[in-house]
Amino acid sequence: MTIVVTGAAGFIGSHVAAALLDRGQPVLGIDNLNDYYPVALKHARLARLEGRPGFTFARVNVEDREAIPALLAAADGVTGIVHLAAQAGVRYSLENPYAYIDANVMGHTVMLEAARRLPDLRHFVYASSSSVYGGNTELPFSVEDRVDSPVSLYAATKKAGELIARTYSHLYRMPATGLRFFTVYGPWGRPDMAAYLFADAILAGRPIRVFNEGRMRRDFTYIDDIVAGVLATLDRPAGPDAQGAPHAVYNLGNHQAEDLLRFIAVLEQALGRTAIKQLEPIQPGDVPATYADIEASRRDLGFEPTTPIDVGIPRFVAWYKEYLGVG
Repeated sequence: MTIVVTGAAGFIGSHVAAALLDRGQPVLGIDNLNDYYPVALKHARLARLEGRPGFTFARVNVEDREAIPALLAAADGVTGIVHLAAQAGVRYSLENPYAYIDANVMGHTVMLEAARRLPDLRHFVYASSSSVYGGNTELPFSVEDRVDSPVSLYAATKKAGELIARTYSHLYRMPATGLRFFTVYGPWGRPDMAAYLFADAILAGRPIRVFNEGRMRRDFTYIDDIVAGVLATLDRPAGPDAQGAPHAVYNLGNHQAEDLLRFIAVLEQALGRTAIKQLEPIQPGDVPATYADIEASRRDLGFEPTTPIDVGIPRFVAWYKEYLGVG
């Protein structure tokens, strides 16, 4: 009954691994602990898991075509995989495109190829992204929308991952489900995401970079709601799609497109400081708005986010201050 969680030292992965352990499921965590952002944060997340009954960890690159199949084959009765390891970040894909192909395309394929050979596997759940919607202007974004016009390499690799997973489901009848995450935030969040970046700058008295002159809207989704959606998905293996492949894709978002300036205002209130806003043009690869249609997720997964930013941001700030020891 082992569940494999890739990206186990990452933001979402560490929370998912903890939730699985909470319900008594053994977890094999995989992560390469790369230095895309400070590795100390990854080690700190991992420290919360190590030593817990049922948790084992392997430091491996998911694109390693020898190590990954051997590791999964040797694990005790793998029944589920939650594949979250990826090279994240839209803007960094402009600087280091090869990292995205290696992790998000090759790594994804290596995981699927190893997974299809596991005799006890019931479900392969993997992370996609709201970025696949690209320049779509019709809101909210629906899983029925066409997503063949990505505006960043990161988005293109995530869409490629969906297509590759669906192909494996078709060829090998392996149930697989992709989850399009919408701007996840919360305790133990990534330093390159808005909540952490803004909090760091505000407390240091530095300007925060507000893109598109603040005319941005994001479907900010609290980590606990995302974890609930991931576990609900894992427990419900995908059924056949219109062509008979056991594959599905769902949005996991808060179903609430918040103005970026309101997000900043709530963060200012939680921090007790006022931000110095540096208004800038929209960046290459960015989109002005994201907003998740979650009707399919509600219907099929029972997904129901419950955490507005007025609740989630103060929780993030409390963690941030404790973790960094700042007032």
